[in-house]
Amino acid sequence: MDTRWLQDFLALAEARNFTRAAARRNTSQAAFSRRIQSLEAWAGAALIDRGSFPPALTQAGEQFRLHAGELLGRLAEARSEIEGKPVFGRDHVRVALPYVIATSLFSDWWRDWTAQSQATCALVHGNVIDLVGSLVAGSADIMIAHETAQQPIHLDPDRFERLVIARDVLKPWLSRAALARGWGLPGSDQKPVPLLMYSPGIYFSRLVDLIVEAAPAPLAGIRVAESDMSDVLAGMASAGLGVAWLTASTRSRLAPDLVEAAPAGWSLPLSVVAFKARHQRKRSVNDTWHRIAAMTELSLTDPARSERTRGAKSARDAAD
Repeated sequence: MDTRWLQDFLALAEARNFTRAAARRNTSQAAFSRRIQSLEAWAGAALIDRGSFPPALTQAGEQFRLHAGELLGRLAEARSEIEGKPVFGRDHVRVALPYVIATSLFSDWWRDWTAQSQATCALVHGNVIDLVGSLVAGSADIMIAHETAQQPIHLDPDRFERLVIARDVLKPWLSRAALARGWGLPGSDQKPVPLLMYSPGIYFSRLVDLIVEAAPAPLAGIRVAESDMSDVLAGMASAGLGVAWLTASTRSRLAPDLVEAAPAGWSLPLSVVAFKARHQRKRSVNDTWHRIAAMTELSLTDPARSERTRGAKSARDAAD
């Protein structure tokens, strides 16, 4: 059996559409369909009800889905062991998240979430589509990503738990030197603003497009640079090269000297959300999830108390 068949099956079970699932797996629909048929031949049962619309799992398919993700995880561990690579213990948690969260928020969170445990982690980076695919395929235990009401992350609530773990905002920022040059938004035809933008197709690129479309005035700017990475754009903005849309958490961590490039109307509120399979069997994952939920409830309902708790912990760590 080709392990790609399992990944294809899990992608189809989530998307419930052969075309979308094939696109997510970066293959043609014909090749994707052949691999699903090969998996069914190997399993000795029909896993997909092709007579329904949209396609649904058969009873055998539903049973098989519960085991497919776990099979992929065990195969990966077995291969690592055979290759002589270090294999993590039973408390290992695989976290899928975008690079922007990994560099600005995750380290403090992981420290707090695992303060009372021996959990270890492996980080899987990618865009939102890749992250969703990793979670659905079972190659990640927990997924964390930004989300906004205009661009929600669609995962079956019957299969995946969801937590809002933080609030953030996407805003335009620039250096004080650039502000002194008059590079604030919206710019003008006589003096267009140099723009440091996300590459087309990136999730944040779509969010910036939403902001510009709803802005109180037309944007007059010149696209002088683009990148997939928020930290690259933050560095370029700090160097005075133009205006970059960054999350408040990224600016605070990586470029605290930047100032806002526009008044109200040029930003977009974001949520940081986490997802986990409801039928997760690993105790370390479920324990970490419960810890995330408990600390999230504290920080979202009483931010001041959360900051005091974090400050007290930092003081104790320094004393130790």
